[in-house]
Amino acid sequence: MAVWDDLVGQERVVEQLTAAARAAGATVAAGRGAAPEQGGNASLMTHAWLFTGPPGAGQVTAARAFAAALQCTSPDLALGGTPGCGFCDGCHTVLAGSHADVKYVRTDGLSIGVGDMRDLVMRASSYPTGGRWSVILVDAAHRLTEAAANALLKGVEEPSPRTVWLLCAPSVQDVLPTIRSRCRLLVLRTPAAEAVADMLVRRDGVEPETARLAALAGQGDIERSRRLAVDEQARGRRTEVLRIPLEVADIGGCLAAAQRLVDTAKADAEALAETQDAKETDDLKAAYGAAEGSKAPRGMAGAVKELEKRQKSRATRTRRETLGVALLDLLGFYRDVLAIQLGSTGVLANEDQRQALNRVAQAGPAEGTLRRIEAVLACREALDRNVDPLLAVEAMTVALRAG
Repeated sequence: MAVWDDLVGQERVVEQLTAAARAAGATVAAGRGAAPEQGGNASLMTHAWLFTGPPGAGQVTAARAFAAALQCTSPDLALGGTPGCGFCDGCHTVLAGSHADVKYVRTDGLSIGVGDMRDLVMRASSYPTGGRWSVILVDAAHRLTEAAANALLKGVEEPSPRTVWLLCAPSVQDVLPTIRSRCRLLVLRTPAAEAVADMLVRRDGVEPETARLAALAGQGDIERSRRLAVDEQARGRRTEVLRIPLEVADIGGCLAAAQRLVDTAKADAEALAETQDAKETDDLKAAYGAAEGSKAPRGMAGAVKELEKRQKSRATRTRRETLGVALLDLLGFYRDVLAIQLGSTGVLANEDQRQALNRVAQAGPAEGTLRRIEAVLACREALDRNVDPLLAVEAMTVALRAG
C-alpha cells in the first residue's frame, strides 16, 4: 500500500507532493540541497512546507506521507516509479515512527516551548545520518509559544541543505507571518462523506450503512468518523450530546445537561491519566534508579515536578478537546435543524437523529436556530479564553433554551 493511500479526497495535494518528492530525489542524486532553483523540476521542492486544513482533513497524515516519500528507497524509482511505495525500509520506518532522520514534534499539553524548539533547530543544522533528508515534522505548529516560534524562524530562515521542515496548523493565520512567508503552503480540503465511508469499509471492515452514517456524523473529520464507526463508547457519547437540544426546556434541564457534559470531559482526562500518568511516573523513577521506600536520588524531585506539570497541562487539553468535539456535534445538529427549517433537500450530517431534528425544527423559527448556533460558537470562544468550562457550558445551555 502506497503511503498516499491514507490521504482521503486529497488528489491535488497528493499530486503536488509526489512531484516534489520526485524532484527531491533528483536533487539528492545531483548532490544539491533542498533550496528551490529556477527552472526545471527542482523548483517543485523547497525546504519548508505548511500543511493547513479543517480538523480531521489529514494535515499530519499528508506530512508523514511526504516524509516517507522523501526517504523512499524503492528500486522502482530508477525506472520512473512513484516515490512513497510504502514497502521499502525508508517508507516503513517513517510510517512506524522509527526513522533516524525523521523527527516528530508534538505536545500533549497546551503549547510547545522554546527549549524544545531550540534543540530542533540545532538538530536541523546537521546532515542526515543515513537517510536522504533530515525531516522535522511539527504537529500543531499553532501551539508554539511566541519564543518557540521565533526560534523556529531561525531554522527556517537558514536551512541546512538537506533539511526539510513540515509544519501542520489549522489555518495559515495560526502561524506567524514571518514563518508562513518562508513556507510553501498546501491547503487540504474537507473530504467528501462518500470517500470517508469507502475508506472505512475498505480498511476497517465497517458495514457500509454504519460507515455511511459515521462519515456523515464525522462532518469531514476522518479520525472522528473512524471512532464513531468502530467505538461504541464514542457513539454513546455523541448520542448523549445530541440529547441536549431536547433537554433544555427548563433551567434545571439546562444546568443538568451542562454538568453532564463537563463531567464527561473530566472523566476522559482522568481515564487518560490512570493509564498514562502512572506509567510515566514509574518510568521516570526507574530512569533515576529510585528504589521503593528509599530516599529519592538527587535531581529526581525536580524532574517529577516538571513531569506533573506536563501531565496537568495534558489533562487540561484533554478536557478541552472532549468539550470541543461535543460542541462540534451540537453545531452539526443545529445546522441540520436549520436546513430542515429552510426546506433544504441535501443530506443531513445527523441522518440517524432525524426524529429529534424534526421535533426541534418544528418547535420554533429559523431565527431561533441561528441564535442557538451563535450560542455554541460563543461557548467555543469562551473556552479558548480559558473561561471556567462549567460556567461557559451553562451559559450556552441557557441560551439554547432561550433560542
